[in-house]
Amino acid sequence: MVTNVHEEATEEELNDKFADFGEIKNLHLNLDRRTGYVKGYALVEYETYREAKAAIDGLNNTEILGQEVSCDFAFVRPPAGGPRGGRRGERKRSASPGRR
Repeated sequence: MVTNVHEEATEEELNDKFADFGEIKNLHLNLDRRTGYVKGYALVEYETYREAKAAIDGLNNTEILGQEVSCDFAFVRPPAGGPRGGRRGERKRSASPGRR
């Protein structure tokens, strides 16, 4: 997720900046229906975790169109198979007292 995106930014301009870090799977720039301007954020999706992490590290707190943008993951947990691995359904807490 990229925040503080300039209101007149285009998908092409953001694509040019973010493509330096890997293959972009999807780029979404949300527009205000009333004004037609960018709402101030963009969602950039990469093929791999490594590419996304490189973009965050490389572009966080940098200027795009004269505004300093912030970049971070849009989701709290990286997808399964990311740096921590993990499997679906894995229990992270102890069992209920009656089930021990």
